[in-house]
Amino acid sequence: MKQNMMIGTGWAFPPGVNKQGGMALASGRSEIEQAIQIILMTTPGQRLMRPNFGSRLTELVFAPNNSQTAVLAQRFVQAALGMWEPRITVNDVTAYPDPNRNQCLLIEIHYEIKKTQDKRSLVFPFYLIPGE
Repeated sequence: MKQNMMIGTGWAFPPGVNKQGGMALASGRSEIEQAIQIILMTTPGQRLMRPNFGSRLTELVFAPNNSQTAVLAQRFVQAALGMWEPRITVNDVTAYPDPNRNQCLLIEIHYEIKKTQDKRSLVFPFYLIPGE
């Protein structure tokens, strides 16, 4: 319970309804993971009242699935999470092509929750659109 107070509780992503008919909420581990996903999936300019919120990952959607794209993805993720998720410290970001899906870049994020020193990792699949 004490850890949830430090991390917080927010709307679940995607928004939904709980068993009682109210808004579904996320807390603890899932709340931070969902916050990371929201940051990475939001393009700057997409939110009217927070025009800088999000990451630049969508700039890579038409890029080839190669090492240069992976390096840019790593930089964009580190910058976005460093700016928009103050509850964590990003220890490492690695991006690499998914061996099972040609147009998918896997972004592996290793982070630590500042208040609890809990080390975690998350793999975020980023899908590229193949060139013609």
